[in-house]
Amino acid sequence: METKTRETDRLAEENLGLVHMCANRFRGKGIEYDDLYGSGCIGLMKAARAFDAERGVRFSTYAVPVILGEIKRLFRDGGTVKVSRSLKELSLRMTRERERFLTELGREPTISELCDLTGEDRENVIEAIGAALPPVSLTSGFDDSDGSETDIPVEPPDTEINDRLSLYQTLSLLEGKDRRLIYLRYFCGKTQSVTASELGMTQVQVSRREKKLLEFMRKLMI
Repeated sequence: METKTRETDRLAEENLGLVHMCANRFRGKGIEYDDLYGSGCIGLMKAARAFDAERGVRFSTYAVPVILGEIKRLFRDGGTVKVSRSLKELSLRMTRERERFLTELGREPTISELCDLTGEDRENVIEAIGAALPPVSLTSGFDDSDGSETDIPVEPPDTEINDRLSLYQTLSLLEGKDRRLIYLRYFCGKTQSVTASELGMTQVQVSRREKKLLEFMRKLMI
């Protein structure tokens, strides 16, 4: 049981980037990013608990649909994340500890360090992150403190940045050879034949693999 718990904690801690990627897909659709991120964290924890490596799939492949499911549930529930009083209190305490840590050491604490600082287990800490300790927004330097500017129906200035961030995060989920294939084809502009030669594949293999990769990436970025 203890080994399973450690593995669950490790998967959640190492894959918080998946939550950022999924939440970014729903920016500007009527729900604050903090709430999107909070629901995504809940999905990440559910995926980490249920994941079985013996199924032969990567954790990211398994977790993304679960995370998206929790975020979509948020829209079905009217855009509200129900947070218990105890979780709110933990969030406030964790915020204070985080600020103290940041002031003393000049860097953000890891989840493990937040657990030590608050005396809480990792599951509670990760849920508290979604409740009141969201990641710093890419537009934090431009928004008002009450976040009112995010409701203006105008294309935000950081759209291209978000798109690029989402692309790079999606690329990071690919295996090395697959990532190289996409890089050669779409960043270097090489033909399928040249790409096949550099990767030790046939042109037909590159064509088939490229199609599957683009379908996978499109599902994550739509």
